[in-house]
Amino acid sequence: MSDLAVSVRNLRKAFGSQVVLEDVSLEVPGGQTLALLGRNGAGKTTMIRTLLGLLPADSGTMRVAGCDPATESLELRRRVGYLAEDQSMYDWMTALELCRFLEPFYPQWDAKLADQYLERFELPRHVRIERLSKGQVVKLGLAVALAHAPQVAILDDPALGLDPVARKEFNRDLVEHLQAEGRTVIYSSHLLDEVEAVADTVAILDRGRIVRQGPPETLREEVQRIVLSKDVVRQRPAPQGLLDVRKHGESYEIVVDGAPRFIGELNAAGHSLQSTGMTLDDIFEAFVIGRPQAWREA
Repeated sequence: MSDLAVSVRNLRKAFGSQVVLEDVSLEVPGGQTLALLGRNGAGKTTMIRTLLGLLPADSGTMRVAGCDPATESLELRRRVGYLAEDQSMYDWMTALELCRFLEPFYPQWDAKLADQYLERFELPRHVRIERLSKGQVVKLGLAVALAHAPQVAILDDPALGLDPVARKEFNRDLVEHLQAEGRTVIYSSHLLDEVEAVADTVAILDRGRIVRQGPPETLREEVQRIVLSKDVVRQRPAPQGLLDVRKHGESYEIVVDGAPRFIGELNAAGHSLQSTGMTLDDIFEAFVIGRPQAWREA
């Protein structure tokens, strides 16, 4: 589809015998923000570097900002802004000197836009980078990643190492500037509370596979925690979409993806139950460390 800013189909990447990404597919419409969630080692950074053309894919197809990363890497970098989790800069430079240094590398660099970002992010122009706070360095990295007006911004765990206040401030800037300007954003993170407020869609990556994706509100509607008596658990087969089972005294607390359907089945059968919604953090935990096999053990 022409309105897709990012399209990935059946992406696979391995390093020797270690498969890091397996059959990964996702789509990001133009102007939307995708939160790519996963534990450390889940494959997030490998996926991002493959999307940027920095790593070759073993198989699958990709289009990012209209480019094939495998064959159009130079054009891709003109259309994409990238902020890495370990962003390194020349500490002896000032913010203004860094912008002037980078300008020749980008034919579409907009010096006026770069200066506007320095102003918006309240960054001192004439202070050496080594004297800036961690939060200011991250904002400077964002400013230079956007100064060539990219169609797509890819942020790889950008708030890593920031304190909670600085993370909230960074997200405020993300919402006010990138989303307000209609840019497409891929935001990789393992800090779930920081992405829930900014994401149009969430993709959970676990052990190299996308295990669930959808808007946050859809995930909260579909994935719920249900408390059942042990008799109900022992009488019924495990529901489709079961993610986790925990025993609490004489009852079981389960997490189900597709909860409304299962709750309807339980009500039709006359079973009593209690259901509660979950935070995105709870949902992520159920997908990546849940124990659905405990239903059989019951």
